[in-house]
Amino acid sequence: MTTRTVTRLNVTESVRALSSLADAHYADHFALVTDSAADATPEQWARAMFGDVPNPGERFIWRGLLGLRLSPGRSPDTVAGWRIGERGNGWIRLETASWFLSANLVVQAADGQVSLGTFIRYDRRLGGWIWRPLSRVHRRLTPGVLRDAATKVRATAP
Repeated sequence: MTTRTVTRLNVTESVRALSSLADAHYADHFALVTDSAADATPEQWARAMFGDVPNPGERFIWRGLLGLRLSPGRSPDTVAGWRIGERGNGWIRLETASWFLSANLVVQAADGQVSLGTFIRYDRRLGGWIWRPLSRVHRRLTPGVLRDAATKVRATAP
């Protein structure tokens, strides 16, 4: 790694355009500079961040607290139970929802940088009540998610 520093970026219109939630109530964007040993596709980065199936902590937060509908088991169409909604040159969008909120995770990988954007729309008032306190935990955990993913990607590099 040229640096292990994760930067919280402004959510630009170009990043926001990759989300399917144009009317998101919450958005954030974190980035990590990588080196050539950590070169991977956006899907490989997403799988390095979240795995093929959610771990127990992710299941507790995503399914237990947020009520997100996650696909069971491994699939080429999902990452950690989140449906792959769309992908493009240098990015992939993961999507899921509960009865009270909708969520997107956008992973971008290009030009020696990987980033994770999170977009949440409150479909019911309960969404805001639950996500607002959890968003503080999310912002604290995201830098570690990016750093750990970089370690995994580097370990699998040829």
